[in-house]
Amino acid sequence: MQIKEFLKLSVGKWFAQRTSYHLQEEKADNSKSEMTIELLAPDAPELIQLCQQNQSDPKFTLATKTSWDNSVDWGKTKQTGATTIILLPDAENQQIGKLITGEQKSGQYHLGEDEALTLIVEEGDNYFTERIWFASENLRLRTTLVKNNHSFTMTAFYSEIRRVV
Repeated sequence: MQIKEFLKLSVGKWFAQRTSYHLQEEKADNSKSEMTIELLAPDAPELIQLCQQNQSDPKFTLATKTSWDNSVDWGKTKQTGATTIILLPDAENQQIGKLITGEQKSGQYHLGEDEALTLIVEEGDNYFTERIWFASENLRLRTTLVKNNHSFTMTAFYSEIRRVV
């Protein structure tokens, strides 16, 4: 699978369930949310702005916008938001490249032969890695690891089921 195919397969509305473990506090948490993932066109304002801030040409990028709303999680404080992720593929191998987030963080991405996308962001003593793969066309899985000051502080597992209307 090519990176463009992976991103196209991610587009849609998803019901997400997350289990996270905060290792230092020895605390587990579960949550649910609705997610919408969309591809951004090269002329999308948020893409142009991020590209200008990072001296990148939008024509050579792949970008997604992910929005979430946890209103479906009864009893939890409502949280909504959105983030933009830009992938700048390597000129010789589009399966790897640079990653830029809407929060002005940068890192790398790699789509492996196992068709799992790995995103890595390192900033000082902070390290974030996320691995995303499809169990089927309508079931997406994710794991996240967060490391601060050289020790892991959080891990999470997500299952995301595509909303088929």
